[in-house]
Amino acid sequence: MPEGHSVRRLADAFEAAFDGQRLAVSSPQGRFADGAALLDGGTLEVSDAWGKHMFLGIRPAGASSSSLEDLRWLHVHLGLYGAWTFAGDAQFTGPHAIGAPRVRVSEEETPVRPDVLDAAGADGADGSGGWTPAAPRGQVRVRIVGEHGVADLAGPTRCEVLDDGSRRAVVAKLGPDPLRPDPDGEGEAAFVAAVRASRTVVGVQLMDQSVLAGVGNIYRAELLYRARVHPNRPGSSLAARTLRGIWRDAVAAMADGVRTGRIVTTEVEDRQSARDAWYVYHRDGTPCLRCGTRVQVADLTGRKVYWCPRCQRMR
Repeated sequence: MPEGHSVRRLADAFEAAFDGQRLAVSSPQGRFADGAALLDGGTLEVSDAWGKHMFLGIRPAGASSSSLEDLRWLHVHLGLYGAWTFAGDAQFTGPHAIGAPRVRVSEEETPVRPDVLDAAGADGADGSGGWTPAAPRGQVRVRIVGEHGVADLAGPTRCEVLDDGSRRAVVAKLGPDPLRPDPDGEGEAAFVAAVRASRTVVGVQLMDQSVLAGVGNIYRAELLYRARVHPNRPGSSLAARTLRGIWRDAVAAMADGVRTGRIVTTEVEDRQSARDAWYVYHRDGTPCLRCGTRVQVADLTGRKVYWCPRCQRMR
């Protein structure tokens, strides 16, 4: 499942490629035909992300009001199998794909290149100097076509059109997002208070999107390792200082993921090879990069959790 940095990159990609453009929206698969009809011909005005949720604010065609409250919002949660795939003409510089398949685990994206477009047939000239997108491939739930590019969505967990009140209701159920501006520290304070208010182990709480929005299994494992906190520590046993450190580390690490399109959490001096991007995630049975103790793995509420038993002692 893409983590929060990837969804933020998606929102940024839509803003860069489609903002202010009148969009052709369709559902080649047919399962989103009614929703697509509500958005077709509208203009993209807002591209936003909160945690693992993306919201595209589209002004309906012919709308007389300019209020943000009158936007229709395309709400997408990719889940385990969802993905957006992009293509375009020579002016399009967006990513090639973000999301599934699962092997794209750290979301290391590559930009759309001419050879990719040629292979997909997506840069075909229409005989008049214009651009015509290639036919959709596979089960495409939503297709969005702008002036220079096309975005195809397949396999999402959630895909719906919301009014502004319904969008705000979705956001209200989410915890603070480390990637959103937090000038007054309200997000940090809410995260610290939520974790300390419960004896639920911190390894579970970091994956609870109502506690911390956008963190998935990779960031969970790596943030706890960098904080030297065992994933089975009860949240209420952790000092506020420790949790503030985890929050601030999440802010920095996820912002780096937005910039690079990758999750890299290791310090240069700790890497024994170019592939050592993580300290403990998916490294079970191998020596810890810092102390040499074998990394452990266990199931925690249905997901695998990784830790170093020496660097992250259960006090």
